[in-house]
Amino acid sequence: MEQRKQGLWALHSATLLLGGTTLFSKLISLSALDITIIRCVIAATVLCLLLKVTKQRLRLNSFADYGWALLLATLVGAHWVTFFLGMQLSTIAIGLIAFYTYPVMTVFLEPLFNKEKIQFQDIISACVVLAGISLLVPELSLENEVTLGIISGISSAFLFTLRNILYKRKLSHYSGPHTMFYQTLLTACMLSPFLGVELADINNDNWTLLVVLGICFTAMPHTLLVTALRHLKAKTVGLISCLQPLYGSLLAIPFLGEIPNTTTIIGGVLVVSAALFETWNAGKK
Repeated sequence: MEQRKQGLWALHSATLLLGGTTLFSKLISLSALDITIIRCVIAATVLCLLLKVTKQRLRLNSFADYGWALLLATLVGAHWVTFFLGMQLSTIAIGLIAFYTYPVMTVFLEPLFNKEKIQFQDIISACVVLAGISLLVPELSLENEVTLGIISGISSAFLFTLRNILYKRKLSHYSGPHTMFYQTLLTACMLSPFLGVELADINNDNWTLLVVLGICFTAMPHTLLVTALRHLKAKTVGLISCLQPLYGSLLAIPFLGEIPNTTTIIGGVLVVSAALFETWNAGKK
């Protein structure tokens, strides 16, 4: 029972921190690409120190694993850039709701990898998600920033889904901090040539926020998730993780003054309900 309480504490803390990650897209006055690059450098440094302190080896087991790590880093880098961009173009609530289409995407993409049939209830979930997203779209025009933010959020969800499926199939025998170290390190290496700001030009407030983002909202929550997975069922982890849009939206009210309107709340309820259903259903299989 004590281990379960420890796992639940770690899981809710990780979910709250991951929900709070979205705030930095508005609080840091840099582009989504620049935030992602610097975030990855800081997180990779912290994770490297963590692996050293816990006496885990840094090297991967095979050359093929380095190739998969590179592919995952490409996906996670693109995921983070589109994730932050979605928030910057729209609102925290809308960006998170668009991103949380990923559980439903998973039930459609995973059968393609496992050569399984798509279930009828999954099609219903997809229709519910589409209905929820349609409520968020202000107009079918690429000139509308909110619409672009939703597209960016859905793109982020697709990239995140692919990353998760490939991680589970190819690199799940490594610890969470181990794979996150390589993903953040390689992402930083690949994207650093495109850094659009001089480091010396970043003010102290932005540096403080970037360090907090890299340590407390990147390295820490992923480490806490590993702790949670040791003591809790995967279904429990998935269900509680669906609270991220709620946590993020609530945090955006005092910190950013963003209050979701009724249409956004209804759309969010539809999308998150479908995500909860698919997570619960996956736990029964």
